[in-house]
Amino acid sequence: MNKFFLAIAALFSFSTLTTAASADSIANSVVAVQGYDLVSYHTSEKPLQGNGNHLVMHGGVNYLFTTNANKKKFAANPAKYLPAYGGFCAYGAAVGKKFIGDPTVWEIVDGQLYFNLDNKVKNIWVRDIPGNIVKANNAWKEIKNIPAHEL
Repeated sequence: MNKFFLAIAALFSFSTLTTAASADSIANSVVAVQGYDLVSYHTSEKPLQGNGNHLVMHGGVNYLFTTNANKKKFAANPAKYLPAYGGFCAYGAAVGKKFIGDPTVWEIVDGQLYFNLDNKVKNIWVRDIPGNIVKANNAWKEIKNIPAHEL
């Protein structure tokens, strides 16, 4: 009888490990910035959608690019292209919140990419970009590791 329970326990353990491996591969399929090519913000008139032919996994998420050249630029220096505040809304960060940044509502200031929640919020942010960046940089030190729903 004990062998029967040991066999059941072993089978359960194996199925749990298989499920965990599957969940890990699903978690690793997350695409950042809704698939926009982060390099294109700096090199094109408007951001372009990347594709799965040119991707880089960075920080546990996939970044898609329109060309192999853009993929290589990002891979060589991700910090240059990553949006400020982890891609959260720049104005939200300035007021100590984490709102999802819309990658179609953006601005580059001094080489740094910033997203905002929407155009209405961006219109508030642009009234004092330098001041809002200072506020956001200070607040980000405090909120960076706090889940958005806790703010």
